[in-house]
Amino acid sequence: MRTTTSQDRQSVNPLAAVRNLGILAHVDAGKTTVTERILFLAGSTHKRGEVHEGTTVTDFDPQERERGITIFAAAVSCDWAGHRINLIDTPGHVDFADEVERSLRVLDGAVAVFDAVAGVEPQSESVWRQADRHGVPRLAFVNKLDRTGADLDTAVASIRERLGTVPLVVQLPIGQEEGFTGVVDLVRPRALRWPGGQGTLTEGPVPEELRAEAELRRRLLVEAVSELDPVALEEFCATGTLTGDTLAAALREVTRTGAGVVVLCGSAYRNRGIEPLLDAVVDYLPSPLDVPPVRGTSVRGTSVGGPVAVAMAAEVCERPADPAAPFAALVFKVQAAPTGRLTVLRVYSGTVRKGEVVVDVAAGRTERIARILRVQADRHFEVERAVAGDIVAVVGPKAARAGATLCAPSAPLLLEPPTVADPVVSVAVEARRSTDTERLVAALARLAEEDPSLVVRGDAETGQTLLSGMGELHLEVAVEKIRRAQGLEVTVGRPQVAYRETPTRPVTGLVYRHVKQDGGAGQFAQVVLDVAPLVPGEGGAAEFVFGSAVIGGRVPQEYVRAVAAGCRDALLDGPLGGHPVTGVRVTLTDGATHVKDSSEQAFRTAGRLALREALRAGAMVLLEPMTEVTVTVPEDAVGGVLGDLAARRARITGQTSRGGTAQVTAVVPLAELFGYATRLRGRTQGRGTFTGRPAGYAPVPSGSAVAARAR
Repeated sequence: MRTTTSQDRQSVNPLAAVRNLGILAHVDAGKTTVTERILFLAGSTHKRGEVHEGTTVTDFDPQERERGITIFAAAVSCDWAGHRINLIDTPGHVDFADEVERSLRVLDGAVAVFDAVAGVEPQSESVWRQADRHGVPRLAFVNKLDRTGADLDTAVASIRERLGTVPLVVQLPIGQEEGFTGVVDLVRPRALRWPGGQGTLTEGPVPEELRAEAELRRRLLVEAVSELDPVALEEFCATGTLTGDTLAAALREVTRTGAGVVVLCGSAYRNRGIEPLLDAVVDYLPSPLDVPPVRGTSVRGTSVGGPVAVAMAAEVCERPADPAAPFAALVFKVQAAPTGRLTVLRVYSGTVRKGEVVVDVAAGRTERIARILRVQADRHFEVERAVAGDIVAVVGPKAARAGATLCAPSAPLLLEPPTVADPVVSVAVEARRSTDTERLVAALARLAEEDPSLVVRGDAETGQTLLSGMGELHLEVAVEKIRRAQGLEVTVGRPQVAYRETPTRPVTGLVYRHVKQDGGAGQFAQVVLDVAPLVPGEGGAAEFVFGSAVIGGRVPQEYVRAVAAGCRDALLDGPLGGHPVTGVRVTLTDGATHVKDSSEQAFRTAGRLALREALRAGAMVLLEPMTEVTVTVPEDAVGGVLGDLAARRARITGQTSRGGTAQVTAVVPLAELFGYATRLRGRTQGRGTFTGRPAGYAPVPSGSAVAARAR
């Protein structure tokens, strides 16, 4: 028997009428336009915002409006059919993938927007994989059906082939390209049209010329759904078809489990297809009650004022989406605003009111909630409380960062924070006037606090301040934000990529003895290490795996942990050029202690120095970050583009042609892509574009100029 849906419980629990969803897509697929139309139709705005006019609600930052792209994830809320929809418009550019990652961590569902001409593009595939990792149910919206070359079936085929999911198409377009005026609803057969330019919806019978095709497509939809849902299969076997209610319920269950994805279509710019999309959000995406309870580490005995490491005991537990449960929320965004420092969070359980004290579990400190704000992009509306299922901003916490858990002091719970990708590009930044140096340092600190994917560090050799991020555009936006917000004149160096080092051969039985006597307490530690390259997939996503094979208690457990910490210290700077070391498996096989002089510090030092010695003997190789690029150019420019890519050490992985344009995919070293956008426009008279996404690391050719520079 099917479990009770949120619609069934809506009259009992108001959380059933809440939807927390994100809009995901490749850059220029139309995410922000879809969001603007949703807000307009739901009555949250009184005028349709346009990206090209710089009048959108969610792209409110001046840089977003100037560049015409989404840079920062923006939260908005609206009401539709008795439901509250908390919506996050996420960036589509690969440089801002960390904003998407943090947003997906707190969402219950998502709408993935695809271009009807291009289908699944590189970044839309990347964000789809991110949603897979978080288990976020999705709907697919094929946008821009009014464009020349738009084809729903081709876009759906790319969803099936590139995303590995089962697309369940619930609409049939009425008209093609410029003639696209509406859709046929296959769930409850009817025609939905938006005649004229104002996008006013009219409903009527299925057009006679489309009736046969609509019946065929509904039959295929019913068969596909029946294969995925046992309740639908039972009715299908008994009657040979499915009623509209049964089909809708089955589509909801299939969406919740991720067995398939409902596909809708339209043209957001022409105001066509948004109302059915909103209905699908309400009908198919889960409420906070429909997702599993949030899991975290329940920490007992924590001393407020110290880190969570001082806890006496910890156990994994669940918190239900219940306003009466103990309060627990996850911070996923911190931003500066005229009203003060805003901490944006998702409330998973319990209720928090203005003036209450909460605890930041990881930091072990208390914070007072001074104000609670309902967020509408750059506008905020004060409310008295926030309950489970809400996405709100709070004013008051002074130190909580993205990934922090805020919860009731009486029931501390530590939630898993979003993962943060390692930066791959760095630039040196300095104030043009020496008197502004302190202001620049403070501005960089605030910037890193708002965006965890930005890292600020000092270069010990040059004395420069380095700002590291996910790409050229990421760093360019960050520096420009400092210039505008702080009025600082900043000098920026040439971008440098983040190289890595890794061993290529094992070193076994390396013995290292650390002995130090300086008149006071001595230090003694002896370790024996086996060091080897990580086999691909051995450590999962880990870059370092440590293990102990010590027997007989020759090295106490607390010293084993100290050796592991020392090894991690050694990985910060490798022997080739001081770059971080990755892909290492270290096994502590033996050791020795001294009754008086052994300590955790001594074994940490021994672990660090021993691993450094092993790495120097392990035939290290330099790694550079790689990028998978997709270059779209006119067919007559393909030859020049291929030659240019070859000169950039690219490995061509594919080439297709369609409608007078060619699409080339290649894997290119990130260091070779600096300035590529300008070069590509010059070679193609401004008609060429490219997109990229991280493709891991690869060895730098030995003896190359790149290797010499990196060393």
